[in-house]
Amino acid sequence: MKLMAALPLVGVGPLKPALARSGNSWSSARGDAPNIVVLVFDALSARNISLYGYGPNTMPNLARFAQRATVFHSHHAGGNFTTSGTASLLTGAYPWSHRAVNMQGTVENEFRHKTIFNLLGQKGYFRLGFSHNILAVSLLNEFRADLDHLEETRKLCLVDDYISERLFEKDYTPAIHAENLFSRGGDSYSNSLFLYWLFRLWYRHERNDLHKLLARFPRGIPGSHNLVFLLEDAINWTMRQLHEMPRPFFAYLHFLPPHDPYCPRRDFIDRFDDGWNPKPKPLHALTDNVPTGVLNRYRREYDEYIAYVDEEFGRLYDFMREKRLLDNTYFFVTSDHGELFERGVWEHITPLLFEPVIRVPLLISRPGQQTREDVHATTSCVDILPTLAHIAGLERPDWSEGEPLPAIVNTRPRRERSIYAVEAKESAKHGPLKKRTVSLIREGHKLIHYLGYEGYDDVYELYDLTEDPEELRNIYRAKKSVAAELRALLTERVKEIGLEMPRTGQ
Repeated sequence: MKLMAALPLVGVGPLKPALARSGNSWSSARGDAPNIVVLVFDALSARNISLYGYGPNTMPNLARFAQRATVFHSHHAGGNFTTSGTASLLTGAYPWSHRAVNMQGTVENEFRHKTIFNLLGQKGYFRLGFSHNILAVSLLNEFRADLDHLEETRKLCLVDDYISERLFEKDYTPAIHAENLFSRGGDSYSNSLFLYWLFRLWYRHERNDLHKLLARFPRGIPGSHNLVFLLEDAINWTMRQLHEMPRPFFAYLHFLPPHDPYCPRRDFIDRFDDGWNPKPKPLHALTDNVPTGVLNRYRREYDEYIAYVDEEFGRLYDFMREKRLLDNTYFFVTSDHGELFERGVWEHITPLLFEPVIRVPLLISRPGQQTREDVHATTSCVDILPTLAHIAGLERPDWSEGEPLPAIVNTRPRRERSIYAVEAKESAKHGPLKKRTVSLIREGHKLIHYLGYEGYDDVYELYDLTEDPEELRNIYRAKKSVAAELRALLTERVKEIGLEMPRTGQ
C-alpha cells in the first residue's frame, strides 16, 4: 500500500471532463429539467463588492452579470469560516444542527445524506463537486456517496505536497487532519511518512518549475494549505465540464480565491492604491489588536485579489452566454463567509459575527433571465437548499431550517423572520456549545450573544442595521424592549436546539 504513494510522482496527465460512474444512468431525468450551478468564491465579503455600494470598483463583471440576475442585498452565511458556512449551504441547516463547527469538522452522521446532492439525485441530476479548500473538500468527501463525480483537488493544482490523502483516498478527512496535526506541525512539510525524501525531491523540482510564473504573480502564486494553483486553470476546467457533462447537471464549484493569501496577477497590484481608506472603528473586547494601518494594507490587497477573481468570473460568464448555457441553467454566485478588516481583527478566524464576515453576495440568474431584480429582504445560505428542492419539483425537506428564496420561488418573504449565524470553533462537536457566538437578525435589528469567552462571557450586543449599518452603536441597553424581544426569541431557539443556555446576560 505504501508503494502506491509513488504513483502520483509520475504526473496526473491532462485534465479530463467529469465522467459518470460506471453503471449510472440519467435516462430517467426530465429532458426539460434545468441545469444548476452553484459557484462559491471563498471568503468573499459583500462589504467589499462595488455592486453593493463599496467605493473601489472591485467587481465590474459581477455587476455586468447582475443586469440579468436577481441580486440579494442582505444575504448571510451560517457561520464565519469555511466548514460551518459550507455545511450550512449544502445541508440547509444551521451549524447547531449539522454540527460541522470545528476546523476540519464534518457533519453529524444523520446529515450525510441530508444535502443538496442527495435531493437532486432523486431527480436524476448528474452531480459534480470540486473545491480548492481542504476544509470544503472534507465535507464533499463526506457527501461523496451522493456525488457522481468529485474532482480531486490535486488534479487542478500545480503543486500538492500532501501524501496522506494519496495513501488513504477513501479516508480523506482523518488522513489530512492527522498529517497536519502530527507530521506538519502547522505548515511544515511531512517528515514521517514512507518515501518522504523521494516525494520532497519531486516537490522541490515542481516548486522550482514554478519560478517562471512569479513574473505574473509577484506576491506569490495563489495557494493555501500547501496547495499551489491558478484560478485560470480552474475556470478553464469548469468551462469544459459545463459543456460536456450529462444533462441535467448540478455543479457545486468552490474556488479558494479571494481567500488569503492575496496573490493577484501583476496587472491588479496597486489598482486601488489611491489613498482611500474606510473610517476606522473602535476596538472590540475580543480584538486581535491588529493596527489600523496593517488592516488597511491587507484590505487593499484583498480588493486587488477580488478584482482578479472578477476578471476570471467574467471569462466564465461570457463562455456561458456564448454557449447559451444560461438559457436552461440556474446560476448561483455566492460565498461561504466574508472577511474582516476592522476593530483590530483581520480575516475571519474570530469570535466576532459583524456584517463584513457573515454578509455575503448572492446573485441568481434564472434560465433565460434578461432583466435585473433586487431583493432586500434578509436571507440566509440555508435558504438555498429548499430553493433548489423547489426548482427540482421536490417538497421542502423537514430538516431544512431555511425558506425558499423570494423572486426565485413565487413567494413573498416573511416579514417576521429570524436569520441566524453561529460561531463555535472551540466547542466540542457533540453536546452543548458552551463557547460560542450566535447572531440573530430580525426586522432590521441584529442581536449578538457571546458565551464562554474570558472577560466577555454571557454578553449581548444589539445593532440597528437600518440606521447603523456599520454596527458602531451598541443599543442593547438603550432599546430595552427590542433587546428583550430578540433575547427571548434567541433563548427559545437555543432551548429548542438543546444548546447551553445563557445565564444572566449583560
